[in-house]
Amino acid sequence: MVSSAPPKKILFLTGHLAAPQLRQVLAKFFASEEFRYEIHDIGVQVAGLMTSELIARRLPTELVAQFAPDEIMVPGRCRGDLAVLAQKFGRNFRRGPDDLHDLPQFFALGAEPLDLSRHHCRIFAEITNAPGLDVAAILARAAAMRADGADVIDLGGLPDTEFPHLEESVQALLAAGFTVSVDSANPGELRRGAAAGCHYILSLTEKNLDLAFDYAAIPVIIPTGDSDPESLYRAVEILQKAGKKFIADPLLQPIPFGLARSIAAYKDCRDRLPDARILMGIGNVTELLDADSTGVNAMLFGMIAELGITEVLTVQDSPHCRRAIAESDRARRVMAACLAAQRLPMNVDEGLMGLRSRTPIALAPGDIAAVAAQIRDDNFRIEVSSDGIHLFNRDLHVVGQSAEEIYPHLAETLAAKGDVGHGFYLGSELARAEIALSLGKRYVQDEALNWGVAATKKDRSSLAHGDKIVTKAAKAKK
Repeated sequence: MVSSAPPKKILFLTGHLAAPQLRQVLAKFFASEEFRYEIHDIGVQVAGLMTSELIARRLPTELVAQFAPDEIMVPGRCRGDLAVLAQKFGRNFRRGPDDLHDLPQFFALGAEPLDLSRHHCRIFAEITNAPGLDVAAILARAAAMRADGADVIDLGGLPDTEFPHLEESVQALLAAGFTVSVDSANPGELRRGAAAGCHYILSLTEKNLDLAFDYAAIPVIIPTGDSDPESLYRAVEILQKAGKKFIADPLLQPIPFGLARSIAAYKDCRDRLPDARILMGIGNVTELLDADSTGVNAMLFGMIAELGITEVLTVQDSPHCRRAIAESDRARRVMAACLAAQRLPMNVDEGLMGLRSRTPIALAPGDIAAVAAQIRDDNFRIEVSSDGIHLFNRDLHVVGQSAEEIYPHLAETLAAKGDVGHGFYLGSELARAEIALSLGKRYVQDEALNWGVAATKKDRSSLAHGDKIVTKAAKAKK
């Protein structure tokens, strides 16, 4: 969400309810003689309901002329053609973030925006069960992987499993414009893939190095075994003397069976081969660890950027790694940008913060109470603060830790509109199910989602039927 540094004069347009909060945020974060701002209430309750037509009617031209802003900010939820407004008022109009409390991050407090369009390593995305898929399925899987950020589609062979359509698969991918690698422990499959025209073969050792001289495919070279790391460099020396291209891979080991040692081996490889292409296969860590892969990938790609790794082989075979390619793509861009800018990877991009937000609480409980006191209609608003979930309108303001806890306070109001108990229950369960589907969590009806240590533990009563909700409401009424 990082944008450019704020100009010296900005006119902020807002509504009745948001105006006090906007004043607080701007006074706290933008108090500077070099930064002047003005706040103008456009005359609507909810700032997000502004339209370009409404702004054109209600924004006084004399205010714009008097303050002479470099830029006029409208709320992020404001829709409409800002170019029309810019033409009418002779000033640049820009949409801010959806939440006004994110303005400091939006402006980055004077920091230059980072360019996340660049990266310095290519992603090899492995189709691990390629022998079990037909050509059409392989093409479909490859297209999805490329959309997530993959640069090379890796066809993975399986032990003791025939791959009769290997050549057909390689040629179909090539015809569709993909860059292709073949990954197999079977030298015969590597030969077949290379003969079919694939770009890379994974992986060769000094024992079967002849394949590197027989085909145009660029080989990835690995050590013969853990006990002989020098075999990698002996094979590389042979290829260097012959003028053959190669990619070196010291092999990343899983936790806790040599990860630290293997990272040291990558550092040694970069020191010994300063100009070589180096590949790191990260599936041994992400797939074999019961932890969310977003954070693991962030750490790995930080090291990848530091070590100058040029290629990364990733796998999203396990359900908990289902977004590994997209995570890798985001991580390589963030780390490359931070390395180039010599800044820490924080307050740059939230794409890898799947379970947490850096600023999860926008309003303090007292701020919400102040907003609630201004409400003049019966539409319900929902906010989350440090003390729980707030639900409020003109007549009601309740705070609870869950939807079920809040419902009894609503029962009488909602009952006047019909039998809504079961509807409330279904809505609560469907929302939980949607979150589970979106994130790949296990959903069990009437049970809270399992967030591990990511969420605070609490006893939560399950509601199996709408009539239980009504019963609770009735008890609360008594």
